Amino acid sequence: MRSAKLKVLAVITLAAAGLYSSMAVAADKLVLGFAQVGAESEWRTANTESIKSSAKEAGVDLKFSDAQQKQENQIKAIRSYIAQKVDVIAFSPVVESGWEPVLREAKAAKIPVILTDRAVKVSDDSLYTAFIGSDFLEEGRRGGRWLQDKYKGQQGPINIAELQGTVGSAPAIDRRNGLLEIIKNDDRFKVIASQSGDFTRAGGKQVMEAFLKAYGKQINVVYSHNDDMAIGAIQAIEEAGLKPGKDIIIVSFDATKGAFQAMMAGKMNVSVECSPLLGPQLMDTAKLVAAGKSVPKRIVTKETVFPMETAAATFPSRKY
Repeated sequence: MRSAKLKVLAVITLAAAGLYSSMAVAADKLVLGFAQVGAESEWRTANTESIKSSAKEAGVDLKFSDAQQKQENQIKAIRSYIAQKVDVIAFSPVVESGWEPVLREAKAAKIPVILTDRAVKVSDDSLYTAFIGSDFLEEGRRGGRWLQDKYKGQQGPINIAELQGTVGSAPAIDRRNGLLEIIKNDDRFKVIASQSGDFTRAGGKQVMEAFLKAYGKQINVVYSHNDDMAIGAIQAIEEAGLKPGKDIIIVSFDATKGAFQAMMAGKMNVSVECSPLLGPQLMDTAKLVAAGKSVPKRIVTKETVFPMETAAATFPSRKY
């Protein structure tokens, strides 16, 4: 009888030990608060999926919010994460400026902040720990260099209609500046129209319709800050009775599957890669930061350029 009681006691003790063990594991689980820009594009959808799936694979407790492209929503989310005392905060800023107050609050709470995809402008760069993402300025240069190669030996003028991304956002600023840096000493190129389509397909179509009404066949090139706007512009060009990719050259950014399909159809000429698959890098960096380890301030993703001639061969391997 005593032996049976001892066995029961042993089972209870082991079960309790297992419970405490699981509680300890749960307590040790990294909590990451992530404030996403929104779901404005095919690229952003892939970025969100990468972050969510990577968090699950890495055993990270992810608290996720969608700002619907509004800075005030991101700031509210970050303040909520501070109140919840998460281990690390990460976000892709809607715009570059206006973050200092909330970042100072995070620093005062001793919660490290990681930027992904887009940078911020602050007077004190110790307000964030690291930035993971693309070099948007170099992307813009790549788009500009491709245009120079495309029109090598040809006479001007070469008129460019620019579809800008969200006003004040890092990719919109840098992709524009990268282009202007490359073409500034080439008198053939001229940006004759520039307006924001807010990185959306509907916005790209609407702005392109206005460009075509104002400039018509004077437009030689559409320089779109992302693929979604470029696809919207392609629709507007076709509805105007012109052939995108031929009558009007299309230069775009992100290299999404939608862009590859457009290139394979001969409607888009080139897409400069900007990888959204930042999830694994973010989880690795968050774990190092939470453990008090040092990480590089700037972590750049490796990317390339895809002209339409390579689209068919590359498309089967695209993950987004």
